[in-house]
Order: sequence, then C-alpha cells, then structure tokens
Amino acid sequence: MRRLSLSSRLALLFAGCTAVVSLLAGVLFSRASEAHFLELDQQMLDSHLTGLRRALTEAPLGASNARLVDELSRQADLSLRITDKDGRRQYDSASNIPEHLPHTPGLSTLNAAGTDYRVLNAPLSPQASDSPQLTLLLDITHHQHFLQRMQRLIWLTVGLSALATALLGAWAARSGLRPLRRMSALAGAVSAQSLDARLPEVNMPPELAEMAHSLNAMLGRLEDSFQRLSAFSADIAHELRTPLSNLLTHTQVTLTRPRPIEDYREALHSNLEELQWMAQLVNDMLYLAKADHGLLMPKRDSLELSEETDVLLEFFAPLAEDAGVSLSRNGSARVEGDRSMLRRALSNLLDNALRFTPARGQVRVQLNEDGRRVSLMVENSGDGIPVERLPRLFDRFYRADPARHEGSSEHAGLGLAITQSIIRAHGGTIRCESAQGWTRFVIELPRGD
Repeated sequence: MRRLSLSSRLALLFAGCTAVVSLLAGVLFSRASEAHFLELDQQMLDSHLTGLRRALTEAPLGASNARLVDELSRQADLSLRITDKDGRRQYDSASNIPEHLPHTPGLSTLNAAGTDYRVLNAPLSPQASDSPQLTLLLDITHHQHFLQRMQRLIWLTVGLSALATALLGAWAARSGLRPLRRMSALAGAVSAQSLDARLPEVNMPPELAEMAHSLNAMLGRLEDSFQRLSAFSADIAHELRTPLSNLLTHTQVTLTRPRPIEDYREALHSNLEELQWMAQLVNDMLYLAKADHGLLMPKRDSLELSEETDVLLEFFAPLAEDAGVSLSRNGSARVEGDRSMLRRALSNLLDNALRFTPARGQVRVQLNEDGRRVSLMVENSGDGIPVERLPRLFDRFYRADPARHEGSSEHAGLGLAITQSIIRAHGGTIRCESAQGWTRFVIELPRGD
C-alpha cells in the first residue's frame, strides 16, 4: 500500500481534530439545550400546578369549575388527569390523553403515539394521605423536533467542517512544506559541479531554519572536501610527474647505445633514488588515508617526552652543527602515547625547523604540564611565515616556501599533514604561530592517567 504523504497526513489530522472538536461542541450544546428546555418545562408545570390546586380547592371537581377550565386554557399544550388514591380515573381534560401514564412522583418524559410529553405527578393536597393525584401533561413535540433538527445540523456541521479543514489543511500543509520541497529539489540537483548551492535561511520557518543551516553546513563540508580531494589528486599527479619523467628520460638515454657496466650501474642507482622517493610518497599518502578513515590506532605507553626529545635532538645534532644552528630543550612532561608515532611527528617538526633556520639561529623545544594537558612547543628563529599562509600549512603537498622546486625528492609537503594526523589520533591539537622573528608549532595532548 502506498504511504500517505506528509501533506495528506497533516490534512487528515486537521480534519479529524476539527471533527472531534465540532462534535464535542455540538454534543455539549445539545445537552445544554435539553437541560434548558427541561428547566423551562419544570417551571411552567410548577406554576400551572399551583393554579390548578387553587382552582380545585375553591370548587368541587364534579361541579362546573370555571377556574379550572380557565387555568387549563392558558396553555394550549397542557392536559390534566385526576385520579383518586387508588388510581381510578376521575377526570381527563382532553380526550387524547394516553391511557397509561407514569405514576412516579415528580417530572418524567413520555412518548405515546408519536407524541412526546413532559409528565408531572403531584398530590392535590400534599398534607393529606388520601389526596387525589394530579397528572399534568405538557406536549413537547415541538421541543423535540427542534432538538432533532439541531442534531442533524450538528452532524452536517461536523462533516462540512472536517471537509473544509481537510482541504484548507492540505493547502496549508503544502504551502508550509514548500521549504522541504526546496530542500529536496536542492538535494536532487547537487552534483560535483553544483556543490556551491545553498538554501536561503533568512525567510525559512524557525522549525526548518536549523535543518537548512545543517544542510548548508553539510554542503560546505562536501564542497571543501571535494575541492581538497581534487587538489590532492592534482598534487599527486604533479608530484609524480617529475620523477616519472626523470625515470623515463634517464632510461631512454641509457638505452640509446651500448654502454659500459659502470654506466648502467650508475643509471640504476639514480633510478633507485627516484623509486625510493616515490615509494616513500606512496607510503605517506597511505598513512594519511588511514588517518582520514580513523584507522590510526596509537598505543598507550607511558612516555617521558624529555627523553624522547633528547634522543631526536641527538640525532639532528650533526645536521644542526653543519648548519650553524643551536638546539635546546627545556622542561619535562609525561604523556601516554605511541612512541614511534610521536617520534615521527616531533622529527617532522625538527626537520622543518632546521631547514628554515638561518645560520647562527636557534631551535628550541619547550615541554610543559598543566593539569590534564601536556604542551609541546617547537620554535625556531628566522624569517616568519605570512599570516595568510598559516591556515594552509597543514594541507597536503603545501609548501610555505614557494621557491622550492617541484618534484623534489627530499620533501613532498606531507610532513606537517602527517604530524597533524598523528596528534589528532592521540586526541590532541596542533597550531602554528609566527611573529617577531620566531615560528612556533604548539602541540597540546591529553596527559592521561
């Protein structure tokens, strides 16, 4: 069975609610009308009962009682029956009075021969035990006809109200859900060429504004990811083009004529270097792909960062000495993490710092513990990085120094991206600051237990 649309469901809901409310209002009005007529009949019969008692007290029933006739003539629909204490009939004011009447004291309702009566039973003399009984009958057929017409009108009103509300509800629901249809149309039109489409949030209903904002944010993330993926693919092709071209050219030149064994050996060594660089590039890209899919699962060993840092500083000491750069470390901190991954991240930062520190410059590592957080800062002196380039430092294949030649077999621009992935896998953050002749990378990690 086909499912009902949201507009149809809302229309039926509106119609059902309106029908229920109309029906309840009609029933309450009908009951109130019945109670009102009953109260009026009670008052009327009570007033006539008083007059009839007075008329029967003043003149015997057997004689011509003008007062009784006058009292009965005041209400055309009023009839009277008088019976003795044993229930024998003594007097009927009209010939059409039903044969069998209720004997219950007080007010009751009777239907006889298609006519509705309000019946009031009361003694002629309330103080006398053998007093005759007076039975007053009031024809209320016109009342009942009015109530029946009103009930039919109520049902008609309920039906028409439900129908009108269903139609208006369908129109209102369709109009109110127009933003949803716009969202659906936008989602259906989204493609790789139209990721810049956005929903207007200004005139959106409050209930849908948050959804529109979330959808726009999702499209923004998709657009950014797609652009990054496109740029990443272009960068991969760009980076691999030069070494592949070198390999092809070198191999073709080598094979143009017979050469000594040493020339072939030298060509193979040169090709090996290019292939090793390409293999490292592929490994780095696979590492980043694992990080993007949350597949980096660092170990949780208790590490003394000062010891790990000193090991790396000792490794980089010969390079720093050749470049005339001093290395230093201050502070200490303990953290739970993966030794090899954290060493790789810190090694990338130190390598970066040494490459961009001028002679007689400094590279400093600062360690701090603050409550549940551990701070690790790697800073170097030298030319700063322009502010507009700082947000892109951790992008893949991005080089802050535009003078570096493309296709370098030393640095492909993936080091900082890998470092950021490692730090995020440990639940930390990394940022770069550059001001007043110093560039510093600040890492914050959870301290652990």
